[in-house]
Amino acid sequence: MAQENPREKLWELIKDIRFAMITHRHEDGSLHACPMTTANREGMNEDKHLYFLLGKDSDLSRCLQHSSDINISYADPDKDSYVSISAKASVSNDLAIKEKFYGPMAKAWFPDGPNDPNLQILIARVDFAEYWDVKENKLVQLFKMAKSAVTGERPEGMGEHREIRL
Repeated sequence: MAQENPREKLWELIKDIRFAMITHRHEDGSLHACPMTTANREGMNEDKHLYFLLGKDSDLSRCLQHSSDINISYADPDKDSYVSISAKASVSNDLAIKEKFYGPMAKAWFPDGPNDPNLQILIARVDFAEYWDVKENKLVQLFKMAKSAVTGERPEGMGEHREIRL
């Protein structure tokens, strides 16, 4: 069996999830998280980057000036699919990148389009990801958990858990 491309597997798991939670270190040292929409819809190229539209006046933007380490979490409970990504964040004001990722929904936050003075791009370079992906339907999962409760043994075959280094 051919080895699966880790970047493609990661993209397959997150591509249809509308919102991610980005966790970052706040200026006071505590961890904060905020919901963001992944801007790249065509996939992750060899550059291993995820892109997000970001307001210059946002808490996240200010905090990235102090620490570039972020975690991006995706969850699709309907598919029992969960992803946690460790990344390094950088911020870009490149107009070509803004034009590439700016879409109609962005107008609510950045009404002046790609030239909006508050718009910048958060570029997340993915270093490591971990995912949990359950293929069994809910009834099979419930049966396995009930059996485990009766036997005292851990349920087996409850899905795939893998780590991906990019």
